[in-house]
Amino acid sequence: MGIASEQWRHAMKPTRWVVFFRTFVLYQLWRFLWINLRMVRMIAKSH
Repeated sequence: MGIASEQWRHAMKPTRWVVFFRTFVLYQLWRFLWINLRMVRMIAKSH
């Protein structure tokens, strides 16, 4: 067995909540907007 297949064997299986939030479009949109607002605020502070 190669190293990659051994790492795959020990990978965690995501919980139901993790799968839900990864596929829930409104949550993804909220995270996208929140992260972009934080970046804009950080860039504005540096200029």
